[in-house]
Amino acid sequence: MSDIMKLLLNLRSLRATCREYSLDQLNDALGKLNTVVNEREEEEVQQYNAEKEKREKLEAYRQMLIEDGIAPEELIASLATGKIVKKKRDPRPAKYRYTDESGEEKTWTGQGRTPKFLQDKNLEDFAI
Repeated sequence: MSDIMKLLLNLRSLRATCREYSLDQLNDALGKLNTVVNEREEEEVQQYNAEKEKREKLEAYRQMLIEDGIAPEELIASLATGKIVKKKRDPRPAKYRYTDESGEEKTWTGQGRTPKFLQDKNLEDFAI
């Protein structure tokens, strides 16, 4: 922190320093300090309003995406990769149920490699 700010934020130091100046000089400094504070407050209000407007626009775009059936996460993912990312499909329901050699009951969707236990057997016998 600069020495000036330390002086302004410490009341005792400020009182001691201000004894060296006339009342007119102190009033002039106070006016200038008030001007700076007012400008800073206006800047803060403008920044807040700009952020608020930006948030409102983002929410409006989000709602438009949802209305069009596009998930915002899907849009973000497609922008990051440069291509459309497909949503993971739901798992397929099991078509066959069997009990293996160890006595465990298992299921198979009919997709992929046929389990060893079901090879060379009629699958219709194990249909769910």
